[in-house]
Amino acid sequence: MTTASASDSLALTASGFLREHLEHAQRACITSSFQAEDVAVLHMALQFQPQIPVIFLETGYHFPETLAYRDRIASEWNLNLINVQAEQSVADQESQFGILNQTAPDRCCGLRKVEPLFRALDSYTTWVTGLRRQQSKSRADLQAHEFFTLPTGKILAKLSPLAEWTTRDVWQYAEQHSIPLLALYEKGYTSIGCAPCTSLPFDENDPRSGRWSGRKLECGIHLQAH
Repeated sequence: MTTASASDSLALTASGFLREHLEHAQRACITSSFQAEDVAVLHMALQFQPQIPVIFLETGYHFPETLAYRDRIASEWNLNLINVQAEQSVADQESQFGILNQTAPDRCCGLRKVEPLFRALDSYTTWVTGLRRQQSKSRADLQAHEFFTLPTGKILAKLSPLAEWTTRDVWQYAEQHSIPLLALYEKGYTSIGCAPCTSLPFDENDPRSGRWSGRKLECGIHLQAH
């Protein structure tokens, strides 16, 4: 099987999986950080549900490039974009607690990402993500279909159609479908989150080695699956 046909087969499998599950979902949403894999799976989902809610965590700490790219894709693809924010502004949080992304990154992620997202997800029954096993050793056991329990006790179906995809698969899909990608990749970034906690990778074999200066691997939103 050639590289192109292998890539096409992966895409057809992921697309078929997504179509089947979305057809039976009562209320589905997709979360997106607008990284390459998130945009790829979003592109697939829009073929079946053009108005699927797209949840973006507006933490107040994003790169300007990320926000500009989000706005570009939202406009060009006519996204049903939902920008979810923390209860406190960045200024209020820093006034009360200091610069948590420096002193207590877990708490900062909890306040600005985990809690807001879980509140937003409570309105849905199915959660689509762009997660991949290759992204991190903490995601090595990722399954395409899992169940996720929110703090409220509500159980969601969590779908990760690209679970087995490599970075190369993602980039090939983007190229085949003429999908522009976030400009920060051109600067050498391989995993992109909030600006204060994202740097160029220091380990070429670990795409997430530039996150949180290596102090942790996850922000916390993907660590409570059951």
